[in-house]
Amino acid sequence: MTSAALVTAALVPLAGAVPAGAAEAPAPAPAALGAAAAAGRVIQDEVVLTVAHGGVAHARETIAYRFAGEQELSRRFVTRSHDSITKDRLYKLENIRASSPDGGPTRVTTSVDDTETVLKVGGSGAVTGTHKIVLEYDVRGLVTPIGATEEVRWPAAGGWGVAVDDARVTVVSAAPIRSVNCFAGPLQSAIGCSQYSMSHSRTEGRFDQQGLLPGEYLTVVAGLPGGATGGKPLFERRHTVATAFSVNGVTAAALLGLLILLGGGFVLLYLLRGRDARVVAGKAAEGDQAPVAGAGFEPPDGVRPGQIGTLVDEQADVIDVTATIVDLAVRGYLLIEEEDRAVTGKLDWTLRRLDRPGGEDLLAYERVLLDALFTEADGSPRRAVKLSDLGGTFATRLAKVRSAMYDDVVAQGWFARRPDTVRSRWTIAGLVLIVLGVAGTVALALTTDFALAGLAVIIAGAAMAYGGQYMPAKTARGSTVLAHTIGFRAFLERGELPEGTEPASQQRIALFSRFLPYAVVFGTVPTWAGIVKDAGERAEGADNLYWYEGPAEWDLSGFAESMRTFVLATSGSISQSRGM
Repeated sequence: MTSAALVTAALVPLAGAVPAGAAEAPAPAPAALGAAAAAGRVIQDEVVLTVAHGGVAHARETIAYRFAGEQELSRRFVTRSHDSITKDRLYKLENIRASSPDGGPTRVTTSVDDTETVLKVGGSGAVTGTHKIVLEYDVRGLVTPIGATEEVRWPAAGGWGVAVDDARVTVVSAAPIRSVNCFAGPLQSAIGCSQYSMSHSRTEGRFDQQGLLPGEYLTVVAGLPGGATGGKPLFERRHTVATAFSVNGVTAAALLGLLILLGGGFVLLYLLRGRDARVVAGKAAEGDQAPVAGAGFEPPDGVRPGQIGTLVDEQADVIDVTATIVDLAVRGYLLIEEEDRAVTGKLDWTLRRLDRPGGEDLLAYERVLLDALFTEADGSPRRAVKLSDLGGTFATRLAKVRSAMYDDVVAQGWFARRPDTVRSRWTIAGLVLIVLGVAGTVALALTTDFALAGLAVIIAGAAMAYGGQYMPAKTARGSTVLAHTIGFRAFLERGELPEGTEPASQQRIALFSRFLPYAVVFGTVPTWAGIVKDAGERAEGADNLYWYEGPAEWDLSGFAESMRTFVLATSGSISQSRGM
């Protein structure tokens, strides 16, 4: 019964209150119950409800029941009503016992069915004929203080699975009864009962209903002076989605722990990333200059193009592998030959391995890449491979190359652990935490009011999985190299030419070609491809580059576009999975 219903019920009896001996309300015609007669019938249901101190009411219910072969009779009591989305009002039945002066059934059993308590009185077998059964029980929670009054409201009679011919209720109180009212029919019915009145002494309220259908009730209301019994409603917190996710001591502590965890995570990220930012700010200028020592090329800290991407964003990307292929060509380990589109019908390139003596300057991941490019599927070596033939076959080998690149940055001392391993561990831990959080949230929501604690675990797992992408930490040496690399990128982006080299010489072509692989990583290919083209056009007899050859009618005027297309095609071919 909701608070709004209680207030409404209080206003109705006060408005319809009658003094002792007042006239009765008009009675409706009795319901037609013939169909139910063959299945048993309540001839009379008479309840005397004595309200005592503390709001406890003692009920003595005398039932005249006509049995038609049933083994038991069944009556439903309303013992719970939804007061709000988080709270139920309770009516407690206690000390239930049954007796019969004429040998009727007296064995009592009770069970709970949602908001009702089902009371059954049975015997040893089937019962026939009319018997009188007396039920006695106590009810707690009937009294509701409303302003300066107390209201006793209770569906005192009815709740039978069969029809009732006559239902009578008497409410007895030591305090004077100020008002009475009653309702008949389903619960929350606003239809008045057959009649109601008060005794001359105002200590009894009398209520009568002629005819109740199966499942209907006679609800009685009696108004008492404020504080007459001192009774109060009984409430119980109801477990719902709203209560499951409510804030309480446990969930508040979990949310506070989450806040501390997130704050600690931000501090950790600041310590890890803040060092990089501070070093870059202080030392980036050292790398912002032409990487030239005398007449040779010398990048900052000797960093290779393939190492740059892993150093900058902790990712060994496909473009880093592409830049390494260009770098190996520029350094004389392979030759890039552009196919004649007029002959082949498509734009393609051939990568041809060159016999360069030594090779001591090759890093481990560069050796892995060369072997991956120039090894057949059966393991036999090959001298050349078309770029288009790598599509769909190189992806598995690419993974080995990238793994070797991660190993390289650790070997260089730039990272304490492989960045991909660090990310994977944090991501897996975060995902496991999310799964556990989801399972915990469901379990807690179904059984407790602590579901927010599980939600906090989910949020923590998500933060861990997301934040793990930023957890690879550079060493102090790695931060310094990163600063120099950032400065080098600024130099390449400006496209300034180094001073002190002859404007048209093979040495100048070779020097500018060394810039190109770094331009691939930093996305400045058009600028430096154009510079290499200009240097080649000024050199006498330079129709091709020593590391890049075009078809018969090709010249260096098309190199910038050829280089841009080659970078895109290479990245696509080496990363393409089989079946695409």
